[in-house]
Amino acid sequence: MAGKKKKVVLKNYVSGFPKLSDFEVVETDDAIRSVPPEGSEAVVVKNLYLSCDPYMRHLMSTNKEPLRMESFVLGEAIKGFGVSKVVASGHPDYQVGDYVWGFTGWEDYSLIDKPQALFKINHTADVPLSYYTGLLGMPGLTAYAGFYEKCSPKKGEYVYVSSASGAVGQLVGQFAKLMGCFVVGSAGSDEKVELLKSKFGFDEAFNYKKESDLNLALKRYFPQGIDIYFDNVGGATLDAVLLNMRNHGRIAACGMISQYNLDKPDGVYNLGTIISRRVEIKGFAVFDHYSHYPQFVETITQYVKEGKIEYVEDAAEGLENGPSALLELFDGRNVGKKLLVLDRE
Repeated sequence: MAGKKKKVVLKNYVSGFPKLSDFEVVETDDAIRSVPPEGSEAVVVKNLYLSCDPYMRHLMSTNKEPLRMESFVLGEAIKGFGVSKVVASGHPDYQVGDYVWGFTGWEDYSLIDKPQALFKINHTADVPLSYYTGLLGMPGLTAYAGFYEKCSPKKGEYVYVSSASGAVGQLVGQFAKLMGCFVVGSAGSDEKVELLKSKFGFDEAFNYKKESDLNLALKRYFPQGIDIYFDNVGGATLDAVLLNMRNHGRIAACGMISQYNLDKPDGVYNLGTIISRRVEIKGFAVFDHYSHYPQFVETITQYVKEGKIEYVEDAAEGLENGPSALLELFDGRNVGKKLLVLDRE
């Protein structure tokens, strides 16, 4: 497998909103190793589907605060979650032909030094392989752990989900409906609002860009108040939610995409309601819940087979379209789970 290798690289670290000019798709003469280094347990994978995720914005900057993941290395392939096929292996648990998902490079082929971090896929015809970038991968497990473990939902509770048509939000809303909750979602276009109600079964949904006062909007949809808020955006939305939480409400802090491109994050001013209404706010990271993956994938696969879960993907084709696909996350152009298709198998 010697020859040219195509990859997406970051040219410079980013301040503010990332731009296409911050990235480059390059071809190199790097030999693609068909055999891992002698004596190593590394594997070589062919990348099939790459996941576009909001957390990747953090990795485009030189991080001043400690994160669990290091910034992208300038000039090298950017990294993210993806679905791949093993084409060479020095590890006894991974055989040529195995499908896996996990952290990989945005390139045709990647050398994975520590394949123990990969999840093997027991692929069946019931679900497409691409679902392991979303529904059955990192975003799906994020939704599952965040909702069931951090929110402790009960039947009949009032649930609000922000960025509700995204990879995580669309699942949280459906999990809540399966629990018998009343669910409202917000999104950034009328198309997405209609999707939430017609496809995913949300009770109500609204376009936050059309609301001049988020506090009043939430009071309109939740006159009784909010029991559970699954926060994907932070900022002004979180501030408005705090004024509408019920006593003993729970907030799962999953993401804050409204803040990722700001040099100075927005303040949150209504924190006093956490005390007066005894609200719990829990931050979490999906890495802490990997041990639950077998139970999660069994449960969700069964839901899919029974038609209880719908999932919408927004796919772009080819590494050359990788940067534009990734940037769609930050201006709200994606509808559903954004992913990049390199090879459909």
